[in-house]
Amino acid sequence: MKEADWVHFACHGIQDSASATESGLCLADERRLKISDIIALSRPRGGLAFLSACQTAMGDERLTDEAIHIAAGMLFAGYGMWSISDKLSPEVARDVYQQLFWNGTRPDYREAARALHEAIGRLRDSGTGSFVT
Repeated sequence: MKEADWVHFACHGIQDSASATESGLCLADERRLKISDIIALSRPRGGLAFLSACQTAMGDERLTDEAIHIAAGMLFAGYGMWSISDKLSPEVARDVYQQLFWNGTRPDYREAARALHEAIGRLRDSGTGSFVT
């Protein structure tokens, strides 16, 4: 993640209510990418984090003034963020990546907002209904 312009996680997220910065993404071999690890990256330039994982934008309801969750950690580290329902996430991901890779050149994360805008526009035009979580 230190050198990647974007990251895509399709996994499970865990919230640790006792220590919010220990919350994170479940990786292979039972490893966890913790919020504290993500925040420590503090990337000098922006990027795109595609989090297709449950509990990524949930905080602890007992700590209403706190906004420590996995998505916030990604924002703090310099990645952009948006939210979509689990059901429609694969369709949106497909459309975003098709747009980013459309001409066979190396994709540019700075085009992610445009690609997302077009993917959501197609979704809206299809009459799917509510798609934001």
